Amino acid sequence: MAHPDTTFLTAMQLAAAIRDGQVSAGEAMEAQLARIEMVNPLLNAIVTLDEEAARAGAKAADRAIARGDAVGPLHGVPVTLKDGHATAGMRTTVGLEAFADHVPTTDSTIAARLRKAGAIIIGKTNVPPRLRDLQTANPIFGRTCNPWDVTRTPGGSSGGAAAAVAAGLAPLEIGSDAGGSIRTPAHLTGIYGFKPTQASVPLTGSYADPPDMPRSFRLLFD
Repeated sequence: MAHPDTTFLTAMQLAAAIRDGQVSAGEAMEAQLARIEMVNPLLNAIVTLDEEAARAGAKAADRAIARGDAVGPLHGVPVTLKDGHATAGMRTTVGLEAFADHVPTTDSTIAARLRKAGAIIIGKTNVPPRLRDLQTANPIFGRTCNPWDVTRTPGGSSGGAAAAVAAGLAPLEIGSDAGGSIRTPAHLTGIYGFKPTQASVPLTGSYADPPDMPRSFRLLFD
């Protein structure tokens, strides 16, 4: 049975459709995972994907709707995170070989707030090493391609994030930006990217450097 194609709805459109019963979280998740399976091999945008947890989260979201529970603004919405935001139980590498198997035990503030809002974190998107480049490639996962032309870069350092959103692999991504790392990829992939005022979003658990190094500069988030 075919699932409705919800993969190019905005995050808020999808959240509203799930809340209103127009589509189940499970159907939306299956559509998202099918899109990732089809397109991601061409782009290498999502580098860590937890399908089991994604489906479990969608089932839990549908049960909450069925019970009539109060739900958050992103209830049931699949999201990905740039591979510099710590996610409990999900690999977070910062694009460095030394941290290829690093699995945090606690969420970054950003991940925790997304979950509180009802979002389902399904995976992580590619970055350059230490998030310090205006392209996106690293020794662990290789190069991410621009979905409009795979011979070109989606920019960096949130290049995997931008490519994922532009290609319909995720309706929402959280990047980071100190010197154009959201703005450049958004421009190169034709999507909307926002860099908020410094310190308006807590940095706890979000890395520019490896987890055991002192932070060398402040980050700004989308």
